[in-house]
Amino acid sequence: MFLIGKKQRKLLSDAALLGRWGQKQCEKFFKAKGCKTLTKNFSCRTGEIDLIMAASDGTVVFVEVKTRKNENYVDAEAAVTPAKKQRMKKAANLFVKKHKLDNLPLRFDVVVVIPDENGKAQIRHYENAFTP
Repeated sequence: MFLIGKKQRKLLSDAALLGRWGQKQCEKFFKAKGCKTLTKNFSCRTGEIDLIMAASDGTVVFVEVKTRKNENYVDAEAAVTPAKKQRMKKAANLFVKKHKLDNLPLRFDVVVVIPDENGKAQIRHYENAFTP
């Protein structure tokens, strides 16, 4: 997805809009790799997971999406703290139990999405970013 002019300025000035755009770009990225979306924005009292995807090999992939307009001050990966990882693991365990997926392999990925100067999504994918 390319953004031009007013649309790009609006996107970069609205954090919620930027986050939704980044999550959509991430989902497209995974679908292009043959994954299917199981759910988006899974939330429970123990935590939240941006995307839960099913890889073509049957692996359930729990994805944390970090969208930034730039990384002038700090890398987006730094926002995935140990506490955030712990909350994701707890939420993933609940999702797995709820949907009876105990027998499937699990993976936790982090994806960083940053629009370039032309408004195209620049994606960095960290597969197996941490273990359950």
